[in-house]
Amino acid sequence: MISPTDLQNIIRNGLLSFPVTPFDAQDNFAKAPFQAHLDWLSQYKVAGLIVAGGTGEMFSLAPSEIVEVVKATREVVGDAPVLAGCGYGVRMACDLARDIEAAGGDGILLLPHYLTEGPQEGVANRVRAVCQATNMAVIFYNRGQSRISAETLVELTEECPNLIGFKDGTGDIDTVRRVTATLGDRLSYIGGMPTHELFAQAYKGAGMPTYSSAVFNFVPETALEFHAAFSAGDDATCERMLREFYYPFAKIRDRKSGYAVSAIKAGVSLRGFDTGSVRAPLTDLTGEEREMMQDLIRGRA
Repeated sequence: MISPTDLQNIIRNGLLSFPVTPFDAQDNFAKAPFQAHLDWLSQYKVAGLIVAGGTGEMFSLAPSEIVEVVKATREVVGDAPVLAGCGYGVRMACDLARDIEAAGGDGILLLPHYLTEGPQEGVANRVRAVCQATNMAVIFYNRGQSRISAETLVELTEECPNLIGFKDGTGDIDTVRRVTATLGDRLSYIGGMPTHELFAQAYKGAGMPTYSSAVFNFVPETALEFHAAFSAGDDATCERMLREFYYPFAKIRDRKSGYAVSAIKAGVSLRGFDTGSVRAPLTDLTGEEREMMQDLIRGRA
């Protein structure tokens, strides 16, 4: 297992990837197609994989399936960093973190808890419990019902040395800037908005030097080209790519709720990988929308 400190340094500035989770005709995890897709992606250098995350439909997977995904990932990527989505209620999240560690994971992305609201103290108690349940690195995903303040993060980082990252999917730049200004180098910071390339430059100004890319799943060259331009401060290239690819992709993505995942899975399928359908409550793209995706990919493949 990569130590939390080492993993923090690895992901601090590199691009992160969120592979999709394929399902077979019986709606079971399809290991062979998943590994074939990972093998294809492995030729492109990223800082780490976060499997069974939001793009990987973690919210629709059974805990045992998440562990299967981690084991299947480790078989393909060797010693490369493997992180996994982890969530649900606090007891389930703690048990799942232990199982991910036993399956060969190096870290977890702690996704929001389910349904209910909670005060800062309660959100902090959940993070604290999960950090104490595992030796792996923990990245907190600030999103949905699970939002955290800079002040609460300060307390948690003092108590939890394996809390190494803060990922934001809220779009609340004020909170992001307060966190990065207050915590400094104590955490790694990851932009986590859906299709984050659309927000990357604004987040960089708020102190977030990197992000996770869902489109890496089906146009890895494009994702890496954008990330290289972003890292180099090449705004002209970023803006050209936003106009040529990312805004047209967002137009397809925004046609229906949940398409931030469904469109990515369709893209992977159109690149020749057997992904199966998304699970409910998500829905697949229509035939017309798949043709729109094909036209978008054609100039990138």
